[in-house]
Amino acid sequence: MQRSKVKKQRVPLPEQFNSLEDAVEFWDTHSLADYEESWKDVQCEIDIRRRTYQISVDSSLYQKLRHAAQEKGVSAETLVNLWLEEKVS
Repeated sequence: MQRSKVKKQRVPLPEQFNSLEDAVEFWDTHSLADYEESWKDVQCEIDIRRRTYQISVDSSLYQKLRHAAQEKGVSAETLVNLWLEEKVS
């Protein structure tokens, strides 16, 4: 008895997604390998000269920093970078 190989019917790749959430949902449930014919070669340049560094901050100080950042409507990281730039300039 031979088993016949049944090719699984796949959902067509949308021309475009209505939102980032739609794209994420699609690719969370589909394999990129199933859409190889849709792949395109692209050229891009990546600038890897910028580096980031991690610095430890005391927990209570971080909580104060986070609160101050929320009041200013920015992230804690942005606020730290602004303050450090002011201090070292």
